[in-house]
Amino acid sequence: MQRAHIPGILAMAAIVVASNILVQFVILDGLLTWGAFTYPFSFLVTDVMNRVYGPQAARKVIFAGFITGVICSLIGSQIMLQGDGFEYAAVPLRVAVGSGIAFLCAQLLDVAVFNRLREGAWWRAPFASSLVGSAVDTTLFFSIAFAASITVFGPEADAAINWAWVSVPFMTAGPETPLWVSLAVADWLVKLSLALVALAPFRMIVARLLPASATA
Repeated sequence: MQRAHIPGILAMAAIVVASNILVQFVILDGLLTWGAFTYPFSFLVTDVMNRVYGPQAARKVIFAGFITGVICSLIGSQIMLQGDGFEYAAVPLRVAVGSGIAFLCAQLLDVAVFNRLREGAWWRAPFASSLVGSAVDTTLFFSIAFAASITVFGPEADAAINWAWVSVPFMTAGPETPLWVSLAVADWLVKLSLALVALAPFRMIVARLLPASATA
């Protein structure tokens, strides 16, 4: 590992830890958590590392974030919270597995898409890779963590997340759908918005780290 990669690794670890903490705090009638606003910046870290140091460095940062996430999930699975007369783990099994798989697959896909487009306009690779990566991340995470059709984890694991199966108006105003579908769509909309917002810091950070000719 090169010394130049350390800031990216630390930034990714900080985002993962912060997101794991902030996901406990819900807003907008439970449609989102504060973690939804920090996690998408993991794609910014990956894309900056990819642009400045190349795909191998970006993958190192991704695996550091994955390991950090696994540690957070292990800690969270041992923290027991009190509900309405019952006790439950802060990080259920399905959420932990879904989080890890979604993070690794989406981030590695981000690197692949970025590399395919890296010779185009400066904004195309980070925007397209973040867009595709965040869509895959949202789809994998919410399906694995909450979809009732996935039963491989067993009745006990399903019982820990079956609150997400209740039918509610889609996005609080549409037709009745399982709650987790609304949560997934709200989450992806935030990721989409932040993919646009992150273009400005991407441009500024890369401009500071690379010669002007490399960012044109």
